[in-house]
Amino acid sequence: MSRPIDSKKRSEQWQELLKKKQYSSLYTYMKEAPPVEVGDFLSYQPLKDCAAIIELFSIEEQASLFEHLQENQQLALYTLIPKRVLADIFANMSSDIRVDFYQKLSNNQKIELLPFLSRAVKQDMITLSIYPRETAGGIMSTDFVALRHDSTVGEALEQMRKDAPSNKMIYYLYVVNHEMEIMGFVKLRELVTASPSAPITDILHDTFIFSEVREDRESVARKIEKYDLVALPVLNSNGQLVGIVSYDDAMDVIRVEQTEDMERFMGIVPDESKDDYLQTSSFQHFKKRISWLIGLFFLSFFASFIMHKYESLLSTLGVLALYLTTINDAGGNAGSQTATVVIRALSLGQVKLKDWLRIVIKECKVALMFALLLSLLAFVKVVFFASLGEFLGRHLALPKEGMLQLAFVVAIALSIQVVVSTLIGAGLPMFITWLGKDPALAASPAITTIVDSTGLFIYFNIALKLLSSTAVL
Repeated sequence: MSRPIDSKKRSEQWQELLKKKQYSSLYTYMKEAPPVEVGDFLSYQPLKDCAAIIELFSIEEQASLFEHLQENQQLALYTLIPKRVLADIFANMSSDIRVDFYQKLSNNQKIELLPFLSRAVKQDMITLSIYPRETAGGIMSTDFVALRHDSTVGEALEQMRKDAPSNKMIYYLYVVNHEMEIMGFVKLRELVTASPSAPITDILHDTFIFSEVREDRESVARKIEKYDLVALPVLNSNGQLVGIVSYDDAMDVIRVEQTEDMERFMGIVPDESKDDYLQTSSFQHFKKRISWLIGLFFLSFFASFIMHKYESLLSTLGVLALYLTTINDAGGNAGSQTATVVIRALSLGQVKLKDWLRIVIKECKVALMFALLLSLLAFVKVVFFASLGEFLGRHLALPKEGMLQLAFVVAIALSIQVVVSTLIGAGLPMFITWLGKDPALAASPAITTIVDSTGLFIYFNIALKLLSSTAVL
């Protein structure tokens, strides 16, 4: 009786066998493991070892393993695997993964491979290559079973055995007419348990969720997630079935979109590469980050300008500088939190641009509650540290008559800064959405840099107006 084995322990066992070049034993153990684990293991092995191991498997198994390799490993193996063998692997791969890989090849590599591909595979790749990557057509697969509406259950079962897709996506079987217009679907369980002589229309579900071929892929993924579907049919403008998007494809889309949103929000330019952190070169990381850093560097000039403008105020009352970080940190945190919440709501479709007034009102209420609590804490903080002025440096200590005025200034400035920063955090994503761009472009570093400038302006102006009439200045 076989016992379960920890995946980490299994990987260590494979590594030991590979080190000893015991390929036969390695194949025996790998054959019993999930292809995704084998693919992950091979993605981090030397190219020659990877090619040698893959050759031990059958063509169908090689196709499954190839699908689970890292993209850079797939492209590297193209140069080692004979083109005739690679064509056989192609024929057994899922259509959507196959076309994604094919599009990554250079023109010369495509020309080298094309003569070895079957006519059906060529036609399939040409068809799928038409659609942009960001659409349902760009992520759909043609591995599905289409049943004729006038067939019986027995005929449908025979058709399913004949046309069963390579990725075994047969939980739903789609019923079409002679023009390939979709009429509904049947579930595999119902098909198997129905009488063979019964017409297929007896178990037909004619109410169903679908996507259009040009629909945004994120919208398609949301539909699959919302309705808890295993697969979603993709139709063209004539209502004809052209492909399906499976649950795992939808999860890939959601993961990619979330990664892109997170990168944009943190001021990193997303790219199409699927390589992980260590497999991405240092220069590539540099290119992804530098544009925002340069932009924010110049944006920070506004804060420097404000500091220079109020330089005399700081020289007169240097203790004001002690609470600059308190004001700016509160504003930066409030703005970034608000932007995160609003961007998520916009991305998930929970709110629309037309809801801008409701969003502003809601965030104003939240900001006022933040401001009330944080300003009270700031007042206490200033009084506490000002009381201990002798420990912080006598030259920064305030006379007792100025202590409460300063605490009041910091509290008022912080409360106004929190409200302003919250409105900026809510307004910037909506403004970018209004421009037709991804709201995630309202990057957190940009919001922080902007509210730093507003915080300085608010703080110094309030200090100048409220303290100029006292003995403090």
